[in-house]
Amino acid sequence: MDWWVWVLVGFLLLTIEFYATTAHIGFFAVGAFLVAIIVGTGIHMPLWGQLLTFSISSVILLVFVRPVVVRKLGFNVTKIVDTLVGEQAVALDDLPVSAHGKAEMRGSTWTAINVGDAPLSKGQRCIVEDVVGLTIHIRAS
Repeated sequence: MDWWVWVLVGFLLLTIEFYATTAHIGFFAVGAFLVAIIVGTGIHMPLWGQLLTFSISSVILLVFVRPVVVRKLGFNVTKIVDTLVGEQAVALDDLPVSAHGKAEMRGSTWTAINVGDAPLSKGQRCIVEDVVGLTIHIRAS
């Protein structure tokens, strides 16, 4: 194939990577650009050689360079945008100690567990101690 075909393949793969944002497909784009450079400098390779070079270089980049890129860009870090611990909630049910019920916080109804030492009555304000999945652990304030 001509070198410009590999450049087009590389840009197509980069476009897909920008939409996917997974840091996988971009390394195949680099492999395509590498083959474009090799073919463009005048090194003649049969199609199977170009495809083999593309495949091997892409997989090597994916396996060895991707972990470094992911770590440097912070893709492996789970970002906590907002914490609910310490927020005030209002009990919507009477909640004895260690009981499940409902509470309202920030205008939404949540499943709640009373983790405090005192029972909560309906309408009582309480403090969020922990969040586990979609359940808030609350105690009297």
